[in-house]
Amino acid sequence: MIERIDTICIKVNDVEESSTWYQEFLGFKETFRGEGYRVLSIGNSGVPLTIEEGDTASQENSTYPIFFTKDIKQTYKKLEELGLNVSELQIDGVNSFFDFYDLDNNRLQVCFWE
Repeated sequence: MIERIDTICIKVNDVEESSTWYQEFLGFKETFRGEGYRVLSIGNSGVPLTIEEGDTASQENSTYPIFFTKDIKQTYKKLEELGLNVSELQIDGVNSFFDFYDLDNNRLQVCFWE
């Protein structure tokens, strides 16, 4: 029945501005342009991120994507140097992770585990 995750979708205020932000700061690539939304590829992942124009003031759910990196400390440092809003790096013995936020204050997370 269900075979895989097709995409993760988050709401943004301005799809053009947000697409540029995700490309410039995170290195994502825009792979599809639709009316009011964009599909962005993420590295080698088969699961893209879809950004969709809509009401970002509503907190109907707390869904957020978690991105994986092989070098969490370097990724953390780079996003911090870019001036992004990043939380403290958490290391729980198994996982390392931190949150950061896009232009519309959507929560995004980066993790590393072995």
